[in-house]
Amino acid sequence: MYERLRGEIVDGTFETGAQLVELALADRYGTSRTPVREALRRLEQDGLVERGDRGMRVRTRSPEEILEIYEVRISLEATAASAAAQRHTDFDLIRIRRAQAAMDATPTDDPPAMAAANRAVHEAIWLASHNGTIVDLLTRLNNHLTRYPATTLKAPGRWPAALAEHHALIEAIENRDPTRAHDLARDHMTKARELRLQIYRDTPTPDSPR
Repeated sequence: MYERLRGEIVDGTFETGAQLVELALADRYGTSRTPVREALRRLEQDGLVERGDRGMRVRTRSPEEILEIYEVRISLEATAASAAAQRHTDFDLIRIRRAQAAMDATPTDDPPAMAAANRAVHEAIWLASHNGTIVDLLTRLNNHLTRYPATTLKAPGRWPAALAEHHALIEAIENRDPTRAHDLARDHMTKARELRLQIYRDTPTPDSPR
């Protein structure tokens, strides 16, 4: 139930601001209201739905929210990279290198695959930080960003630039240079924020009509 409803929110079946009525959802999915209620509770924790005047609804989107998310994400990604440079094991490096090799080989005509490959590299770096709190917080922030489905990696020139930035970051981690790793991760995510804002501005949505 949770996965089905989450999928339909992320893919836009339920648009931003759409009311999520328990009884209607139970009828839609052929279930009772109890699993619907539990799914909505989990989705609220994920940041995908919110409470409105008439009950639960798909969380609205805004440039202000993008700024808020990235303000925290930039800081956490930089901290994770710095920690990874200090604490990584040989196995961590193997996992990071494999994830990056998979990203390098990802076809550029498949945006979902590009986004997934990119996330796998970041997640490998998070794990190398050996800080469970950072991993948990960054995972939650990524859940928020699933409501902004267009990937920044399709912006002109961004894919090769992102690959180069990843390789430089991984080199800093391998060399146990926490300061350089921190700064590279910070700059990498700052660029992602600016592209995310540009995409939001250029893409008509129900909550930001053009």
